[in-house]
Amino acid sequence: MPGTGSVDRAAGTVADVLSPTESTVRLFLHVLAAAVWVGGQFALAGVVPVLRRQAPESTKAVARAFAKLAWPAFAVLVVTGIWNLVAIDVTDTRTDYQVTLFVKIAVSMVAATAVAVHSVGRSKVALALGGAIGAIASVAALFLGILLHSGR
Repeated sequence: MPGTGSVDRAAGTVADVLSPTESTVRLFLHVLAAAVWVGGQFALAGVVPVLRRQAPESTKAVARAFAKLAWPAFAVLVVTGIWNLVAIDVTDTRTDYQVTLFVKIAVSMVAATAVAVHSVGRSKVALALGGAIGAIASVAALFLGILLHSGR
């Protein structure tokens, strides 16, 4: 079947392979950055309690090292998000798509703000609320992004 990446088993070769498009590259970069941003938060949440018990002095250094990956990933999310908007005519989409897009952008801004509060916070409340709200909002933005992509 052409265009499906079918394998010719007798010859042992791929008969047809899908070619990446600009849209594929844009989506790949966006998902990769989301994996670093969201997945990294959960990986760090799993590692930090152990660090606090085993090597409490390293917790801040690990968090700073993660921030060096996470914030550039967030920047890639913003750039590829704008690229996504430029690639479609938002005014030509359904109202439910536009509302979902607006909610995703708002939730993404909440996520970034909360994570920034967590990053610079000194009190336990700032650290806890910033981290929790940032993680929940990040997962919500991820879900909304999938919804937007699959609901077109």
